[in-house]
Amino acid sequence: MTVDEKLQLFEEQIQCGTLVYTWYYDGDGQLLRSNCPDEAVLATAFALLGCKEDMYRNTGSGPVMLSSPLGDAWYADFEHSGDRILRAIVIGPIMISHVPRSEIERLVRKMRMDEALVMSLGTQQELVRAMERIPVITHSVASQYALMLHFCLTGEKIQGSDIVISGQNTVVTETGKIQKKDRYKVWVYEQGLMRMVREGDLNYNLALENSTAVSDGVAVTSNDPLRQAKISMTVFISLCVRAAIEGGLTPEVAYSLGDAYIQSVEDAKSVTEVAAASNPMYDDFVRRVHNCRVNPNLSKPIQIVCDYIEQNAEEAISMETISQRVGYAEYYLSRKFKEEVKVSINQYIKIVRVERAKFYLGCTDESIQDIADKLKFCSRSYFGEAFRSIAGCSPAEYRQKYRKG
Repeated sequence: MTVDEKLQLFEEQIQCGTLVYTWYYDGDGQLLRSNCPDEAVLATAFALLGCKEDMYRNTGSGPVMLSSPLGDAWYADFEHSGDRILRAIVIGPIMISHVPRSEIERLVRKMRMDEALVMSLGTQQELVRAMERIPVITHSVASQYALMLHFCLTGEKIQGSDIVISGQNTVVTETGKIQKKDRYKVWVYEQGLMRMVREGDLNYNLALENSTAVSDGVAVTSNDPLRQAKISMTVFISLCVRAAIEGGLTPEVAYSLGDAYIQSVEDAKSVTEVAAASNPMYDDFVRRVHNCRVNPNLSKPIQIVCDYIEQNAEEAISMETISQRVGYAEYYLSRKFKEEVKVSINQYIKIVRVERAKFYLGCTDESIQDIADKLKFCSRSYFGEAFRSIAGCSPAEYRQKYRKG
């Protein structure tokens, strides 16, 4: 069978149960044809809401899932000739769950305020009606359709985990603007925050502050801001519970702590109360993991020195300051520290700073030079040497491996 014959059979098969439509675009983004009765208005929405742009941003070797701020989802795959895209074949739109007409109308009303969306009132009304007719299909069924489509195009059998979820997702803001949210960056920051819980890293403030600029929580569609805030906080608490257990906190303590915080969130009467619980909750988990990871073989003064270095990795640290904190002479502190920790204070500072660098390399887009400067390495080359000696690879190699992983 030719590819076109396989695609024709595929179209007929996926319409045996629920009506799911297929769309064909050429390599330049022009719509060739579709079997959708609402083709005109849905093709317009697909382009205006950024789905088509995201589709061509993900022209890799597998299917991609796309979504719009109206709650619908599309699955796309590509027919290639070498490095050239011959066609993009799209399945959709579908709804993963039912969205009431009132919610669709509310989102479309918000969209009217966006000057970048050139859509007449009549088109907007047609869009609401078309959205009501979109089939509701579970993600697992839709994913199976995407895998079947990929097999028709390539003859390759792949798994659901090979489907790319578009890194760009869009939301309609309160002012009606369509904004893109970088889901990959959200994931990267989430990994960084959870790593700090697992390691009991007390120097987390900047990471927590930066993460709020990347994501404002779970992107649920709700008319109730308080309920939305509670859902986001509950998810965050659950992630912290798992990370704390991985970091050494007992499941009994971690789950009990999580249950208590989730209950306090449920009892909150305002979004402000929910938000106010975030930082103390995160700090509590980090500190509990830190305390259970404290080396019992270290004397209290040496543990104080270790904690001070970890909390001030981005500051200039002098022997004079450290020795004054524990009331030891510098020469005595140096000797005692090496006896207990098995490395010199300077080497320990270097180790802590390299661990801090791993966070910035994996969870930010800061340049390697900026990271070296931030962590008080005298030069980029010295930073590279120190990083390689401790991590076993260069900063650039670590960043590449971390982000691929």
